[in-house]
Amino acid sequence: MIPDLRQDRGQAFPIYVVMVAGLLFLAFAFFAVGQASATRNGAQGAADSAALAAAQRVREELGPKVLTALATPGGLDNIFNGIVIADAHNEAANFASKNHADLTGFESRAGGVGQFKFTAAVKTQYTVGTSVIPGTEDEHGTASATAMIELRCTLPSGGDGGNSPAPTPTSAPTPTPTPPPVTITCDGKDLPVDPVPALDKIFTVKLVD
Repeated sequence: MIPDLRQDRGQAFPIYVVMVAGLLFLAFAFFAVGQASATRNGAQGAADSAALAAAQRVREELGPKVLTALATPGGLDNIFNGIVIADAHNEAANFASKNHADLTGFESRAGGVGQFKFTAAVKTQYTVGTSVIPGTEDEHGTASATAMIELRCTLPSGGDGGNSPAPTPTSAPTPTPTPPPVTITCDGKDLPVDPVPALDKIFTVKLVD
């Protein structure tokens, strides 16, 4: 008896349909996962940008205060006192918006000696989008990041920037020597402060955990 091949093919067709449907579902599911990952990455990029912008804004603000701090005992240690947090907040919100996100949280706080930190939390203005996974059309990306501005410099030993007057001899008067130029030590290297070094040599800005 010859088998009915048409009947076999008819029985196999539903299996093929189910297999193709399953593969399509997996493909769409992987696409949805990719969309969600891209949204999270976008949120993290916006948070990083916002936190760094806040720290960089404060670094610009501190520029005019450097010379005053050098002439004040302990001035460098207290240089972060009185910074305008509102300006840093506005800068963070501005950069979050440029990255298509909204600033949902902002915190500023002192770190260790010569350090100040800013934490920005954001939510993307866009969603993951419609997918085979329910609810993704309403899901926004969220992330947070912390940036730190850190003083890289100290006064040389003596605390007066190298301007200590030479000891006056008791045996005979001598001409008053010309004081050496004021210097600061940044990352182990002495730098003159006339003209004032670039701010990125005095303060570093970086993302931290």
